[in-house]
Amino acid sequence: MGERRSHGGMEAPAALAPPWRGGRPEDHQLPSVRGLVSADFTVVGAGLAGLSTAYHLLRYAPGADVVVVDAGHPAAGASGHGTGLLGPRAGPPVDRAIRRHGPDTARRMHRASEDAVAGALELCRALDVPVRTGEQLVAARSPEGLARLSGQSAAYRALGLDVPPLSAAGVRERIDVPCQAGLLHRQAATLDPLHLTAALARACAANGARLYGRSPVLDHRATGTGGTRLLFPRGELRTSAGVFAVNGGAGVLGLPVGTVAPLEVHAIATEPLKPTAREALGEASGASLVDASRLAPYFRLTPDGRLVLGGGRASLPGPPGTAGARQDDRARLATWRWLTERMRALHPLLADAAVTHHWTGRIGVTLDDLPVVGPLAGSPGMWFIGGCCGHGLALSIAHGAYVARQLVEGRVDGVDGSPAALPWHRSAGPRLPLGGTGRWLLRRHLDRLDREVRSTKHGVSD
Repeated sequence: MGERRSHGGMEAPAALAPPWRGGRPEDHQLPSVRGLVSADFTVVGAGLAGLSTAYHLLRYAPGADVVVVDAGHPAAGASGHGTGLLGPRAGPPVDRAIRRHGPDTARRMHRASEDAVAGALELCRALDVPVRTGEQLVAARSPEGLARLSGQSAAYRALGLDVPPLSAAGVRERIDVPCQAGLLHRQAATLDPLHLTAALARACAANGARLYGRSPVLDHRATGTGGTRLLFPRGELRTSAGVFAVNGGAGVLGLPVGTVAPLEVHAIATEPLKPTAREALGEASGASLVDASRLAPYFRLTPDGRLVLGGGRASLPGPPGTAGARQDDRARLATWRWLTERMRALHPLLADAAVTHHWTGRIGVTLDDLPVVGPLAGSPGMWFIGGCCGHGLALSIAHGAYVARQLVEGRVDGVDGSPAALPWHRSAGPRLPLGGTGRWLLRRHLDRLDREVRSTKHGVSD
């Protein structure tokens, strides 16, 4: 793949990045950590979760000495490569959550994700980040998807949650794609995730935070005086408290948080569509669509009329230069081709739509689908945030606010069952070593899911 078709039938290379990265300079000018640096609070990771933590630390403790440090620069990772769908979802699907955790916890999980969406929208208003509010539709476009949708609809109804079912006609009133049924999340939005991350970085700096880039953490250890010492290539940082907001990078740093697997996911974006195509795909309502089937495509429109579509194969990247890495290169091309085919099959008006951008992003995934947000064992005052399993746009912001409050107030909510605690407040998730047999097992599972979604015919005939 890696190409787009022009109207004259010629082929041109597609940009290997989201469309919102073009024309916006990235901040590579941040200083790196050199010599001895100290701070009251240190945030490792300048994505949405880390910057949200720093932003809220400065709200809850004005004048605090806050440092944010990143191996690259703000939004270099997942936060700058997401597809920009802001909607409620946390943990496993709601029917599975009831079976695993009981109805009370399942209800709290969903309501916490709704609160996270509301918090993200409030933050966007405060930072003057453009947002397109609208509904999010979960649509069944295959028999497997319909079965999953039916179970989730019954579970929402049993929990008394306001997630009404939609008929096929109800979905097509909003987005004109073939489907069998749907569910409606009323409070949702779409936005440019890079814009939000950059706005958070600017707000943190304006409020007194010190930001460092190009500073990978080489080692971390307790100081013996109640703090933590972080080592970098050209310096070290001593901090009283803070957070590792590194998501799937937990394994590289050897953090004891269980397994947060760094999976690679895929997306494409088209050229700006014609008005008739934009109208058919929900421009008036601002709705976005998520397929009920696992790994099946999901999409939204951008303000300039592009269709952004993600989904397909999720892969555990192999180490650079290995046979696994070369296999990943081939899989990326195949997945982008598959996404292009599925995009053009969504509606006749997309048959000739040119793909101008394709890219990958890395998410953090846990074996039980729940995030890990809690104090870090063996590192006094340090917390960890990660493992949102592809639903991190709203959750990352909420997690940052939550951890900032715990750090400032010096408490650990949830130990005594406090209602203020997140339903997934924990210091570690299940463990699956990602070397040897564990890596092979996870790759086999992901390959099986990929085969299933490729063999499923999505959509119904009129």
